[in-house]
Amino acid sequence: MRGYFAVGVERISKPMNVGNLVRSSHAFGASFFFTVAAQYRAAEARSDTSKAPDHMPVYNWASIEDMRLPQGCALVGVELTDDAIEMPSFGHPLRAAYVLGPERGSLSPAMLERCRYVIKIPTTFCINVATAGAIVMYDRIKTLGHYAPRPVTEGPPREALETPPHGAPISRRSKAR
Repeated sequence: MRGYFAVGVERISKPMNVGNLVRSSHAFGASFFFTVAAQYRAAEARSDTSKAPDHMPVYNWASIEDMRLPQGCALVGVELTDDAIEMPSFGHPLRAAYVLGPERGSLSPAMLERCRYVIKIPTTFCINVATAGAIVMYDRIKTLGHYAPRPVTEGPPREALETPPHGAPISRRSKAR
């Protein structure tokens, strides 16, 4: 998949949520993970059994002003606001950092102001922050990844995945043959 993405949280307080979200970020192929004004001790985040910080950068910024994203990276807030874009209708940026709010709270007005986009998962009420992050990452991979079109009826895809105009993917195994 082209581009990159990162996942982060603002003012999070529960170590289990941080651990679950950083582990999911690692599993979905995030380039980095970040926290802003987090209220936890990193040693307490024991739910990350993949040891994600050994495999991708993790940034812990004390404030929004300290947050530094790569040039050209769009900050995308994930929040239930009236004017947020419903995620099934959202075109994910090629280079994006998704930020989620704290448990029992919302993204701060300052963070929302910094976001290029604000999206929402079409639920009737808030869901767990780690679950919300995983849903956003799945949607990104589903929409930007190279997958066969989803069929209209149940079952596997009816159409084969088209070969890109620049040719089929090259793997080390196919080169060796």
